[in-house]
Amino acid sequence: MSAQLSQNMLLAVPMAPLVGAVVAGLFGKQVGRRGAHTVTILGVLIAFILSAMTLWSVVQDGARFNATIYEWMSVGSLKMEIGFLVDGLTAMMMCVVTFVSLMVHIYTVGYMEEDPGYQRFFSYISLFTFSMLMLVMSNNFLQLFFGWEAVGLVSYLLIGFWYTKPTAIFANMKAFLVNRVGDFGFILGIGLIVAYAGTLSYGEAFAKAPELAKLSFAMPLWGSEWMLITVTCICLFIGAMGKSAQFPLHVWLPDSMEGPTPISALIHAATMVTAGIFMVARMSPLFELSDTALNFVLVIGAITALFMGFLGIIQNDIKRVVAYSTLSQLGYMTVALGASAYSVAVFHLMTHAFFKALLFLGAGSVIIGMHHDQDIRNMGGLRKYMPITWITSLLGSLALIGTPLFSGFYSKDSIIEAVHASHLPAAQWAYWAVIIGVFVTAFYSFRMYFLVFHGKERFHHKPFPGEHDHHDDHGEHHDPHESPWVVTAPLVLLAIPSVVIGYLTIQPMLFGDFFKDAIIVNTALHPAMKELSEGFHGAVAMATHGLMTLPFWLALGGVVTAYLFYMVKPAIPAAIKNASGPIYKLLDNKYYLDWFNENVLAAGTRLLGTGLWKGGDQGLIDGLIINGSARGIGSVAGLVRLFQSGYLYWYALVMILGVIGLMTWQLWPYLNLKTFLGL
Repeated sequence: MSAQLSQNMLLAVPMAPLVGAVVAGLFGKQVGRRGAHTVTILGVLIAFILSAMTLWSVVQDGARFNATIYEWMSVGSLKMEIGFLVDGLTAMMMCVVTFVSLMVHIYTVGYMEEDPGYQRFFSYISLFTFSMLMLVMSNNFLQLFFGWEAVGLVSYLLIGFWYTKPTAIFANMKAFLVNRVGDFGFILGIGLIVAYAGTLSYGEAFAKAPELAKLSFAMPLWGSEWMLITVTCICLFIGAMGKSAQFPLHVWLPDSMEGPTPISALIHAATMVTAGIFMVARMSPLFELSDTALNFVLVIGAITALFMGFLGIIQNDIKRVVAYSTLSQLGYMTVALGASAYSVAVFHLMTHAFFKALLFLGAGSVIIGMHHDQDIRNMGGLRKYMPITWITSLLGSLALIGTPLFSGFYSKDSIIEAVHASHLPAAQWAYWAVIIGVFVTAFYSFRMYFLVFHGKERFHHKPFPGEHDHHDDHGEHHDPHESPWVVTAPLVLLAIPSVVIGYLTIQPMLFGDFFKDAIIVNTALHPAMKELSEGFHGAVAMATHGLMTLPFWLALGGVVTAYLFYMVKPAIPAAIKNASGPIYKLLDNKYYLDWFNENVLAAGTRLLGTGLWKGGDQGLIDGLIINGSARGIGSVAGLVRLFQSGYLYWYALVMILGVIGLMTWQLWPYLNLKTFLGL
């Protein structure tokens, strides 16, 4: 029998960041800047320590927890509860969320040092951590949806944190609206589960999943019947497409760079965008019952992995390069989900969280050193000015491209092998998408790395934003500088797992019993996982074998090509740009999806709204219901006022006529008309 975890300890995990968020947000002026960052960092530190203890109990003692904490409301047999489900999947996610969040909190002390909204920012990021913890710890769909919407709300607040900046307000509204599209599908999926399974509990819904897989219903628009489980899973995945920024609902994520860099790291590495991947992995007992849904997941993931990588090639904003990298890597995770390799997807989610947080925070350190210039074309040679940022960014880049022995190698190569072993129809297309994506990832990652840290120093030739000249009053250059320790310390601490975490955890997470029944990893039922386990002979052997495989040589080719293009022959990229005008224009306009959304969907909605307003609001509501009723009452009042003349004889006549009329109405059934008329 598995050991039981303490309910009070688990409850303290999300509550500690919440308390910090409340203190910093409501009492920020009283506690001051030091008090705000102290209480929030302390809250997240407590959550991380308790999460680590939970993970240890889960791994060493097989501890589990699945119980209701609080019953909010019941409607018949349907119970709406707050509850926790803690197993291997949850414990791992708790540690990833709290550790990355802790690093971001510490980093923020240095990055936001001079910002007037200092206390507010700490309140928001601590609230973000609370929301994500409630999401991953939930044992029912109601709490899952609460956490799902809470991370969306806080991301809206953080992306638009600099609310006087028009581009930030546009970006947070864009994120809000796009995610509402995904959330509409998500809540439809939950609604179908409640309607047919009659429960909000994960366990009860999963137990009834085989019965649900036998049900179907008519789709009038298509004139055919659809399997209930297929429609449910696709609706749930549409929610994941919004949160985890999958094509075509990815458009909000690059614009989220308008928020401060710490929140970019938190959104991209450990909170919002990982929520969709986690949700699909948690729902694996449902998705495994529909090959149609899995094929749909495979296709969407493959498109995102490849085509978002292409966009990273032409970006010049250092944060946007990393942002498109996130989109591509989320596509890789989604492909693994579609190949039924749920543990592989979650494994890549974990490794990616560390090196992506490292790359974002490293980019923020570069921005600090460059006096807030984010254009990589204005950098170069920063290696000697920012040695800690340089070496940690290099380690993060090597992990991202899948260098053998680095964390990203184990998870990315496992995804490629898993999709190659899948027998689904869409798997072949997905396989080539992720294979080509290896070269693309290596190329744009080291394009950024070489332009920022190596080559000619270009920052002396252009004033920094907000400066009239790059010289001070004594004619000296404003050289870049290394960031303070509160910025570099998180970089070092994130670099360590970016290098070693894959090596240390691949055996238990992919081929051991780490997840047990949390994720379907039964090798007897899943060919992809079976072939992976048969070909795995240890982390070192896998790395050695990786040196002879196609992905390694494609990654090496991407690095060499980037070095050739930007260090040796920098005229080549310009020549390619000029020679491929239409293709470059297509990429520069991000496949025109933003144009389509703004000029077709948004403009059409506004036009429809205007038409409905004129025809519906003005014509029906104002014209008929409001103004029409007023005119009707006025007409009736004009008629009634004729009977209110003020003359006594008129009132007496009306009373007499009324009495006669009443008596006639009462006696009429008893009158014989023919006798009365003498007929």
